[in-house]
Amino acid sequence: MDLVFATNNKNKIQEVSYLLPKHMHILSLQDIGCLEELPETHFTIEENSLEKAVYVHEKYGYDCFAEDSGLEVMALHGEPGVHSAYYAGTRNAEENITLLLLNMRMETNRQAQFKTVFTTIIKSEINQFTGIVTGQITLQPAGDNGFGYDPVFIPEGYTTTFAEMESALKARISHRAKAFELMTVYLKDFF
Repeated sequence: MDLVFATNNKNKIQEVSYLLPKHMHILSLQDIGCLEELPETHFTIEENSLEKAVYVHEKYGYDCFAEDSGLEVMALHGEPGVHSAYYAGTRNAEENITLLLLNMRMETNRQAQFKTVFTTIIKSEINQFTGIVTGQITLQPAGDNGFGYDPVFIPEGYTTTFAEMESALKARISHRAKAFELMTVYLKDFF
C-alpha cells in the first residue's frame, strides 16, 4: 500500500524520513504528478492540514497524509500561527524571522510553541494528529541547520536553537515528530 505525503516542502519530507518505519513506502507529490501548490485557505492549522489532504485524495485518488505547522508566539497573541510561512508577505524565512524579531523587540515574554497537525485520509477515513513543542524565541538567529523559524526557537529543556541541533536530534524532539509518532501508531493497522 502506497501513502502520499501531501507536501512540496523538501525539508519536511527529509525530516519525516528520519522517523519512518522501514516498511512504510511514502510517495511524494512529484511521484504522483501533483506539481501545483496545495490550497491553504483556512484560518487554523487543523483546517489547512485537512484541506490539503482532501485535495490530494479527491484529485489524485491516493490514500495520503498532509501536514500544516505554525509558530505561535504568546506575546503576539499566537502570531504568526497559520500564517507562519508568509508572515512577512512572501515565503522567505529570513524576512519572516526579521519581522518576528522586530515585532518582539519590546517583549520580555519570549514563550512560544511550534504546532503541527497531520491529517490522514485512508480508505476515506479522516483522522488528525497534533504535536506541540514549547520553548523560547531568541533575541537573534543562531545556527545553519533546519528551516523556517528554527534559528530563533530554543525548545524547552535545551540550550540551543533547532537550527543549531543536528538534524536527527531535531527530527526526534520536534512538534512534527510528536504528531508523526501518534500518526504512525494509527498507521500500523494499515501497513
